Amino acid sequence: MTKKELRKKYLQQRQSLTENEYLSLNRQLCEQFFANIDLSFVKVVHTFIPVIEKREVDTWLIIDRIRREFPHIRLSIPKVNPQTNQLDNYFFEGLHQLKKNNWGILEPQQGTPTPPEKIDLVLVPLLAFDKQGNRVGYGKGYYDKFLSACRPGCKKTGLSLFEAVNKIDDVHEWDVPLDHCVSPSGIQMF
Repeated sequence: MTKKELRKKYLQQRQSLTENEYLSLNRQLCEQFFANIDLSFVKVVHTFIPVIEKREVDTWLIIDRIRREFPHIRLSIPKVNPQTNQLDNYFFEGLHQLKKNNWGILEPQQGTPTPPEKIDLVLVPLLAFDKQGNRVGYGKGYYDKFLSACRPGCKKTGLSLFEAVNKIDDVHEWDVPLDHCVSPSGIQMF
């Protein structure tokens, strides 16, 4: 399937989840994340802030647990820069720092910028992914640009409420593949 077809299918699939299904899948995904991702040597984790109304993976479960159980880890969060059409990243200080943008996404309004070369692990939003580690996002290319600026050793971890599709038909040379993807049933390495 093409990215456009997968985007449509998985947006509909996410929206059709009941509240209980959505909560259960997120709890399972969070447990799989902490069971399969070694955070002992990680200093900076970059994560997206979820749009719960769009049934995105609830990264608040991961954020809260990292803040409680891994105080040595600094969290970084993105903000879309409309002038550059790229992501600017800031260290997460707390909820007081966040405000909804025009798309309803919570973003930092101020803070200390996070240099991409300091990031050890990026939690990547996606709608679908394939068995080769390619992903379908919302189609703006923000994360591909950002991931290509991260240092080579930075791990790129997708978070998905659903399992991998066999193959995304229209992968491009500028698409940055994932290193692994965590879903409610486990982790897939690429």
